[in-house]
Amino acid sequence: MDRQKKILIIVGAWISAALLSWFVYAKAVAPQTEPMKAVVVASHDMPLGTLLRDKGDLKMVNYPERDVPKGAVFQISEAKGRVILVPMYSNEPVLISKLSAPTATEGVSSTIDAGYRAVSVTITDASGVAGLILPSSRVDVMFTRTGSLAEASTTMILQNVKVLSTGHSTPSGQAADTRTPRSPVVTLVLTPADAQKLELAKSQGRISLSLRNPLDNSQSPLGKPITTEALDPDIIARTAKKGRGGRASLDDSALWQELAKKQEKKDPEKPRAVIDVYRGDKHVQELFK
Repeated sequence: MDRQKKILIIVGAWISAALLSWFVYAKAVAPQTEPMKAVVVASHDMPLGTLLRDKGDLKMVNYPERDVPKGAVFQISEAKGRVILVPMYSNEPVLISKLSAPTATEGVSSTIDAGYRAVSVTITDASGVAGLILPSSRVDVMFTRTGSLAEASTTMILQNVKVLSTGHSTPSGQAADTRTPRSPVVTLVLTPADAQKLELAKSQGRISLSLRNPLDNSQSPLGKPITTEALDPDIIARTAKKGRGGRASLDDSALWQELAKKQEKKDPEKPRAVIDVYRGDKHVQELFK
């Protein structure tokens, strides 16, 4: 092999080694450049119900395209004049699902969807799930009619209802000032028809709430009211049959009313006369009605 060919082989080997080294460096060491996209974010912490204004409330921040959240807002004009439906924090991306329709009114009332109403109910620690209900929780509403054996019943009247606010929390989700009296009130977001149903139930009996899993959107069939027969079916069934000589039906409301009247009018048992009788060393008692 002559001198010229040797030189060409050496030069070719050096070039190949240089290209291979550059390729490895570009893939493993050199910084990667990713496409970026400008996203609207919150300029500072804001509570629920804040009306967004472009000045001071919103700003633009570049995000890698692969990290941009679904439903993000890309123009400040798209978020301006809307109320936030949940508390937002500094540098949090603004999502269209967290914004109300365009409005000029600031406050919690602006977070109520069109066609819905806010209705408050008074609860206790027991009927309000011991304080576990918070704003944005989902609850079922139960109505209990108190009274006699024939009247007492419990019915589920509303399902999967959104909680707007509670007496124990501020709209922003922070704890209320401990110096202020605790108000046992929960405000629910309802359709006008459901609001009327709830108001009627409030005037006729006791309201209690059942807390739901926020991911549970199932709807149970609203069956017949649960009556006292569910507490002890055997005893009440026997009592009901006595009311009409064994021809009773547990679904017969008239029977329950008749049975309740009989129980109310039942005469008290007359006292018995007790006479002691002694026969020699034996002592017995004779009972007379």
